[in-house]
Amino acid sequence: MHFQPESDWLRAQPLDRASALPAPFYIDADAARQERRRVFGRSWQLLAHAGQLAAAGDHVVEEIGGVPVLLVRGEDGSLRGFHNVCRHRAGPLALCNGRGAKALRCRYHGWTYTLAGQLRSAPEMDSAADFDIAGVRLPEIAVASWQGLVFAALEPAVPLAQVLAGIDERLRGHDLAGYVFSHRTSYEIACNWKVYVDNYLEGYHVPHIHPALNRLLDYRSYRTEVADWYSLQWSPLENEGNFYGQGDALYYFIWPNIMLNILPGRLQTNRVVPLAPDRCRVEFDYYYPPAADAAEQQRRRQDQDFSDEVQQEDVAICLAVQQRLGSGSYLAGRLCPKRESGVHHFHELLRRAWRESGADA
Repeated sequence: MHFQPESDWLRAQPLDRASALPAPFYIDADAARQERRRVFGRSWQLLAHAGQLAAAGDHVVEEIGGVPVLLVRGEDGSLRGFHNVCRHRAGPLALCNGRGAKALRCRYHGWTYTLAGQLRSAPEMDSAADFDIAGVRLPEIAVASWQGLVFAALEPAVPLAQVLAGIDERLRGHDLAGYVFSHRTSYEIACNWKVYVDNYLEGYHVPHIHPALNRLLDYRSYRTEVADWYSLQWSPLENEGNFYGQGDALYYFIWPNIMLNILPGRLQTNRVVPLAPDRCRVEFDYYYPPAADAAEQQRRRQDQDFSDEVQQEDVAICLAVQQRLGSGSYLAGRLCPKRESGVHHFHELLRRAWRESGADA
């Protein structure tokens, strides 16, 4: 069944009069299908760290909006991205991340491409009339790096530098590019991906859901700032029970589904991946400075345990919200201008994405 939003659902709303996105956007299967093109087909996705793509032939396998993609470091040192779909009969060129590949070879019938995406050989195709190897290339996607993180996009609406404009200036004192990858923790959650993003984007719930986090942050000083393509929530860290050190907690949301959680001596990135209308996966990647003594190792264990505690609290409330969005009891409630400006900003970007991407997807 085709999802067609009511016309007033997509109108821009001023913050002081804004309501949340209506419930059908969180439960309708066709709305989820359309978001692949309307939202994910035109936005940047955080897919890798530069350390995974350091040398020629290093590659990362991922997916954007249902399209399998492959990032690879070329022999010329350039970083490129391609559809991970052989032009013969749609076989995969790689099934997992790898190092030092000399070429991209389809796992189905052995068609082989250079690291620059050009078909190099096609076994037993000599008898195919007018078949021109030189005319076959993998479709390319946009790739860009920032602070050691590698982003890619199918058809980006704007350059990555425009999306992230202004963040570098705020990060003085944080050497994110010098951090090294520690590990990934993933959570599969029975909620729409936007339920998780909404929850991330406001501190309104912190005193009610996160007792330990509420003690760490100064809720009275908690602020949200919005830019064109991202928002920032930040708060000074309280001294009591704080094992991170002095400074601010910086929580960046980057449209449409990326989070950068920055604390002294730590970067944690999140990517919220839609799996179904009522299911998503959240990937937590941890990065720290390269050197670590025993005290630092203990601090990192505390960081990871604390993060998991907060995440479990978020999972529980997101499950409860998803169930109620699907109950038929709720359509859209008013937002709190003081505490939910980040949610409003996200919803306005979603409304604009639907308006600007045409009548059908």
